[in-house]
Amino acid sequence: MPRTTRLKPGSPWVELQTTSADWKNADPALLATMLGQLHLIRAFEESVLELAGEGLVHGPAHSSIGQEGGAVGSIVGLRSSDGVNGSHRGHHQFLAKALAHVAPDGLDLTALVTPAVQEVLQRTLAEILGLAQGYCRGRGGSMHLQWFEAGALGTNAIVGGGVPLGAGNAWSQKHAGTTDVTVSYFGDGATNIGSVLESMNLTAAWDLPLCFFIENNLYAVSTHVSEVTKEPRLSARALGFDIPAWRVDGMDPLAVHLAMEQALEHLRSGRGPVVIEAEVYRYFHQNGPYPGSAFGYRSKEEEKQWRERDPLLRMASELTKLGLIDDAGIASVRAQAQEAMRLAMAELVEPDPEAKPGIRRIVPALWPDPAFVDVGIRGDLSELAGGEEIDEADYAGGSKPGKFIDAVAAVMDRRMGEDDRIVVLGEDIHRLKGGTNGATKGLAEKYPGRVLGTPISENAFAGLGGGIALDGRFRPVVEFMYPDFMWVAADQVFNQIGKARHMFGGENPVPLVLRTKIAMGSGYGSQHLMDPAGIFATSPGWRIVAASTPYDYIGLMNTALAMDDPVLVIEHVDLYGESGEIPDDLDVRIPFGTAAIRRTGSEVTVISYLSMVRHSLEAIEQTGVDGELIDLRFLDRASIDWDTIGASVQKTNAVLIVEQGAQGTSYGSWLADEIQRRFFDWLDQPVQRVTGSEASPSISKVLERAAIARTEEVVAGLERVRAAFGREA
Repeated sequence: MPRTTRLKPGSPWVELQTTSADWKNADPALLATMLGQLHLIRAFEESVLELAGEGLVHGPAHSSIGQEGGAVGSIVGLRSSDGVNGSHRGHHQFLAKALAHVAPDGLDLTALVTPAVQEVLQRTLAEILGLAQGYCRGRGGSMHLQWFEAGALGTNAIVGGGVPLGAGNAWSQKHAGTTDVTVSYFGDGATNIGSVLESMNLTAAWDLPLCFFIENNLYAVSTHVSEVTKEPRLSARALGFDIPAWRVDGMDPLAVHLAMEQALEHLRSGRGPVVIEAEVYRYFHQNGPYPGSAFGYRSKEEEKQWRERDPLLRMASELTKLGLIDDAGIASVRAQAQEAMRLAMAELVEPDPEAKPGIRRIVPALWPDPAFVDVGIRGDLSELAGGEEIDEADYAGGSKPGKFIDAVAAVMDRRMGEDDRIVVLGEDIHRLKGGTNGATKGLAEKYPGRVLGTPISENAFAGLGGGIALDGRFRPVVEFMYPDFMWVAADQVFNQIGKARHMFGGENPVPLVLRTKIAMGSGYGSQHLMDPAGIFATSPGWRIVAASTPYDYIGLMNTALAMDDPVLVIEHVDLYGESGEIPDDLDVRIPFGTAAIRRTGSEVTVISYLSMVRHSLEAIEQTGVDGELIDLRFLDRASIDWDTIGASVQKTNAVLIVEQGAQGTSYGSWLADEIQRRFFDWLDQPVQRVTGSEASPSISKVLERAAIARTEEVVAGLERVRAAFGREA
């Protein structure tokens, strides 16, 4: 008979409930502030639902009515420098943080609404209505609320999507030497999301001050929590990661506050993350002004029972028992909150003169200017002003021969030595003498604590990098070992990092560099070998650079690390072993947005990047076609050198775009379309293209070669161009 021993979790898991003594011992000013915030948030949400019912909220109106106690109780004790982020249902969290920021000494219930409080209510409502005076200038709406000054890092429409960003903010707080913390709010549905669980593991491993705050309102839209998980006590998720956890009644704001006080002591002492699960209840459906019972997934009796536990009623009852307020005082607080919202709405909506009486409209002058639509997708590059930019052909300094991979490691060493804000993170980059290819050789030993070997959890560490970038105190360089792994982290890469600047109003920098390598020809098969350029080029927010020489790599990486936009730096394993000149001046920068003409010619403009530049040169020599070869270097639509391309097309009247990878994710597809539109009058034949096959490369050496383009395919492409002109080889 085997011997068994009952195992215990490494960290405590407790349920916290208040007693009458807790209420008696609580600071009356704290209780008053919580009551005031609860009423302001409730009146705000009622106004949102009122306007939504009139069709004046474009998009969803995810009400937090019923859930206010969790947000108020957990945020009232935070500093402005503490960060919070949340999910699509985040009005209450945002307002609690903003109100605490503008009223740091608490709220006076006899004069609840100060001018600063009124401004918070009006600007938040304006944002939900999509108006220019909103905190995100109308772009965020109900689901994307951000005010960095107040520590409101941004709510998020992707379930669980904001949690890795919160982890990044917590990393920055810790490594900046502060005792600040971050609280990331999410619902019961997100506890089954991979990025949340990945972030729990990562923050626990690195002892980051992140509070995972679960608002367990029992329903993910209409699906009850018991239908989708065996353990409905969701704070149990913490046990597998050795994270202490609290379970608390979210309808009791003081209980939430006391649980957060205990959690803050743990967080601020540097002992790592915590989990708090607050049991709350949304009184209305997922979106809009109707109860869940109207849709058949909840009973009216269940809704009645939860309404009897309303956090506003609980606070009022307890304060009345303590003699801190009476019925008239409570009615006054409610009236002040409602009047504040009446005034806020009066500034934003008005009677519609073209409709029947009682119908309102948004004040027309408050809408954003339509010309603002694309402003802030990327920055204005003012951060690059003043630096010296020089191409290799014009470089007069000393240099020495070296391999491409040596240039990768050398420039990162130089930048990390000059700028202690730079941190590098990725899988295995701190081991193996510089990762799997030597790109970070010597950096972990030279810069302890700044070269972070991550778990195999791309969503978590990519998002953590995004959170670090948004914080602004550090500049993360994230490595994906292979480009295909971006699909694992696609939410963080595209929905979060790529959209963050624009989505939150267009002003916040996102200084992140994402490095990855193309490995076609190395035998790693369908899930390791893709070229990511085409995907990133059609995804807003990203800049893309790709070097074909060691000098250009140094110049492009220096440019990337100077920019305040997210930059994808693509490398190719075929180039790593190639030799070239490495400049003694490791601070050189490539002139921004410029391509390099690698060969002048008059018969066809050949456009390529990375290792296909060399293959294109070989093909031009083999065919005798007088091709002009352009090495793009900057690949995104906002940075590409249209002047150089246009001048060449006007001379040659033909274009051949050369890339190595699969047709489906092709970079050249959108580039061909754009060239045709810009330079149609100078083209004497359709834009020709060289790509790989439709299939992703296979493991078989023969099938892999058949799937990708190299010199032979470029030769065939040049012959097609020549044939289209009616010329013979």
